[in-house]
Amino acid sequence: MYVSIEDLAEYLGVSSLYIKEQIQKGNIRAVFDGNSYLINKAQFSKHKEQIDLKKKQLAEELAEPIPEDWDAKDED
Repeated sequence: MYVSIEDLAEYLGVSSLYIKEQIQKGNIRAVFDGNSYLINKAQFSKHKEQIDLKKKQLAEELAEPIPEDWDAKDED
């Protein structure tokens, strides 16, 4: 399925300017239809899964309570 730059930017959670820069650098493959760029959304499915997994891990890490400090001064 082909999507526009704006749709892909929303899907990945980045700016459309970033997507345009990556197309110009050749990092993202896109098709120019004479009016706008179209990008195959399937090439980003694995990338999106990894981003979602990292966000989930970060949320779990931030939700974890901070352990109380033990006092090392009491030891001789």
